[in-house]
Amino acid sequence: MSGLAVACGNSKRSEVEAVMRTIAHRGPYTSGIHEGGQVIMAQNYLQADGAASGNKVEIPIRSPGNPNLRLCYDGQMGNWPDLAREHNVSDGPFREERLLLTLYEKYGKEMLKYLSDTIFTLVISDGQDFLAARDLLGIKTLFYGWKDSALYLASELKGILQVTKEVYEFPNGYYMDGRGQLTQFDELPKSPPKFRDTSVETMAGDIREIIERSFNSRIDFAVPTGGLLSGGMDSSVINYVGSQAYKEKFGQSAKLKTFVLGVGESDDIHSARIAASHIGSEHHELIVDLKQVLGVLPEVIYYLESFDPSLVRSSVSNYLISRYASEQGIQVLLSGEGGDEVFCGYQYLGCYPTEELFAKQMECIGFLHNNASLRLDRMNMCNSVRVVAPLISGELLQYSLTIPPRYKQKPEGSQKIEKWIFRKAYESLLPESVVWRSKQEFSQGSGSAGVLPAYFEEQIPDRELAEAQANYPLIRSKEELHYFRLFTEYFGVDKAVDTVGQWLSL
Repeated sequence: MSGLAVACGNSKRSEVEAVMRTIAHRGPYTSGIHEGGQVIMAQNYLQADGAASGNKVEIPIRSPGNPNLRLCYDGQMGNWPDLAREHNVSDGPFREERLLLTLYEKYGKEMLKYLSDTIFTLVISDGQDFLAARDLLGIKTLFYGWKDSALYLASELKGILQVTKEVYEFPNGYYMDGRGQLTQFDELPKSPPKFRDTSVETMAGDIREIIERSFNSRIDFAVPTGGLLSGGMDSSVINYVGSQAYKEKFGQSAKLKTFVLGVGESDDIHSARIAASHIGSEHHELIVDLKQVLGVLPEVIYYLESFDPSLVRSSVSNYLISRYASEQGIQVLLSGEGGDEVFCGYQYLGCYPTEELFAKQMECIGFLHNNASLRLDRMNMCNSVRVVAPLISGELLQYSLTIPPRYKQKPEGSQKIEKWIFRKAYESLLPESVVWRSKQEFSQGSGSAGVLPAYFEEQIPDRELAEAQANYPLIRSKEELHYFRLFTEYFGVDKAVDTVGQWLSL
């Protein structure tokens, strides 16, 4: 993960430099800027991005066969091994960038068809031809804006706002040319595929194999690596797989570092202790109080670029634990993000008939680009930590869509067990209390969901909420009003507000 800024047209280098200063946290290890033709391209990197020899390489990365062709890129390629073998691209620093340039030179914009297991934003240009694109799910963030006739792109909203208030979210699953013309190159399926007719044991085994393959293609422990372990199903699986891989590489006595946060002795704290003991990790707990949570809210909203209450609450927890892990020397954090979207883990999905689950799952995945993906990206990158989420895998998602809905939200009496097939896949490998723990959003498990709404309900008068809602009907609660005020203080009330996604519930 890294940061990028690009300008196309009648622009100034000083403006691109101003953008890069606002996103310096995304890559303090090494950076560079290149001017060619009508395009200015800038990129920064973390050491964990594989940039160990970055000071010896021109940045943005250029094509060996065409020194004018440059790439700005932020992402992770799950299918790098297969594509690299097919196109004879060697391993080493900036391997994904070199592969992407190879694909572009061979296929042009058709290269995007090969990135089905890649989360990315990218810009490729030789100073004349220009291609910008964002992955289908929108896991990697990208914004664009206009100043006069010049086009600007950057990894974060605050970057574009250094140049212009005319800012927009770059749509997921689209590419753009140098004129700013957007074209859709991929979309979520509108109807379910044929459901597979295999045993539960076969599906469970397939799931384990795909997750292990996804993990191994994304993680090599080349830099200090730890895991976010809330004690929920998703994070416990990823840290179990990570702990096994860590011991295989460094010896059976080696212990992966895991991290959990709680507002007081929360459910996450207790469940994570059980999971950590079981997988044999070196476990770290960070227990905070309401005062500490309130103290970091301004920073969280500045980096997050959202005022959605559910997202802000969970992001506070993510921000604090990521900062703590960074202070312990961690450069890469493992995350269980994506499991709820892939395996239909949200409890509200159980309210719908089985035949509607596919459509509701697609709707849920459609929220990622300007909601949960922001937490995944921003709350770690602002602490200059790379986060890897192996459950966000094109192969795993495609497989899960063929699993009959009754195995994802399994009826049991008057209730439904969310992510049932995922739980079955690991029930013999993790403690029972972890495997069958009810789904809780990150903010619920960590405890922030309980204290923040009540606090703002008491602090903000009813009159202030009513006045704010008269001008901005999108504000749904006193808590959201407080976050909205912080957001607009940083980013204004112009088009920046339109980039904010709001979750279905508070």
